[in-house]
Parts: sequence; C-alpha cells; structure tokens
Amino acid sequence: MFKHILIPVDGSETAQKAVEKAAGLAKAFGSAATVIYVIDPYPFTGLGSDFAYGQAEYLSAATAEAEQAIQAAKQLLEQSGVVPQTRVVEEHAAWRGILEAAKTTGADLIVMGSHGRHGIEKIVLGSVAQRVLSHSHLPVFVVRD
Repeated sequence: MFKHILIPVDGSETAQKAVEKAAGLAKAFGSAATVIYVIDPYPFTGLGSDFAYGQAEYLSAATAEAEQAIQAAKQLLEQSGVVPQTRVVEEHAAWRGILEAAKTTGADLIVMGSHGRHGIEKIVLGSVAQRVLSHSHLPVFVVRD
C-alpha cells in the first residue's frame, strides 16, 4: 500500500514512538523508509564578528544532535528489519523541510510524532505536525506522546 515512508525525527521520545510505528508499517507493506532531521540553518539575527562564530557553533551542535537522533531512529528501524535512508535537511521551517523531503524522496506517507502542546505553549512554539497536516498532499500518520 505504501511504497516509501518519510520519518521526520527530532530526538524526542515522541519521535522514537513514531519510528516504532513507521517500522511496523514499513515491515507490513515492504516499504522503503527515509529518516530525516530538519535543521534551521539561520536561527540567529544580529550583526558583528561574534554572530558568525555563534552561528558556526550552532550549526556544529545542531548537526551533531541531528546525527544522534537519526542514528537512534536508524538503529530502531534496522532492529525491525527495515534498512532506512537518512538525511539532514536544512530549512527555515521544519514543516517546510519535511514536505520538501517528502517530494524529493518520493514518499507516499509521512509518519511523525506530535508533542501535543496546548494553550500558550502551542501558540509560542507552534506545531510542526499541525503545519505538516495543513499543507501536505500526502497521508500523515501522527503519533501522540
């Protein structure tokens, strides 16, 4: 039914739960899987020489965090018998990076976690899952924490 599953991760427990669900689906349907982590390459605003150094430090730390999250997801998938592709995506908004990756990988399903934020926290932090649901033309399987 699904030929290629895209699995965005962020290193959270909720994302790992989504990976578990995606592993079961990939195994059941014989689907290919791609695990992605989206990094915002320009999270800073400001000027001066300290700015460039801070951004370089940020990108280094973000890339290390991305690799750690991807490796955890990859390990879980491989234990289930699914050998995923992996990639780090750079995009200003995580939901845009997810949707772009879905296009470029040829995914026909997105499986992702949602932290289930409410109230002020949702307004301030936003909801990546909600944005993906709102803008995706693909089915999206959302796993709640």
